[in-house]
Amino acid sequence: MDENRSRPRERWPIPAPVEHSEGRIQYVLNAEEKILQSISARAPVPAILNEICCALDRQLVNMVSLVSLPEDESASVAEIARSAALFGLYIFFSVGIFAESGKELGSLEMYCCTPRNPSRGEVRLIERAACLAAIAIERDVNPVRQINGGISVKGPARGNVLGWPVSMN
Repeated sequence: MDENRSRPRERWPIPAPVEHSEGRIQYVLNAEEKILQSISARAPVPAILNEICCALDRQLVNMVSLVSLPEDESASVAEIARSAALFGLYIFFSVGIFAESGKELGSLEMYCCTPRNPSRGEVRLIERAACLAAIAIERDVNPVRQINGGISVKGPARGNVLGWPVSMN
């Protein structure tokens, strides 16, 4: 009997694992964990944003990324893009950073050494980075108050205040 007749003619392609994919995934997870720890430890926002940009630059290779905040008047996005072009960099990707309420908190711009478009995987990484940046910026803008011996709440406390019982019977 012919072996080819007993086998199905079409097989589902099994994607080959990307070389060093486990190492890259582990790097992303470690970088993300470090950034989240910095956010929870209330590290200065510029330091956290720098960590985010450095992690992106290392992961995507040949990138220069930066986060611009609305109050940054030192240089507009257009001025930064012109300066990047002078150094031979091309705009790679730009995404707004938004709070849950929809308020714009800033933007993440990325520049590359060669003109190209991001892959789907790169876009996902950039979106995660923008999410982390939003958390860091929003936490700095709306700090959490501690009341009642360390219980954290956002905004004013609401509801009934329980009093001490008059008697224990």
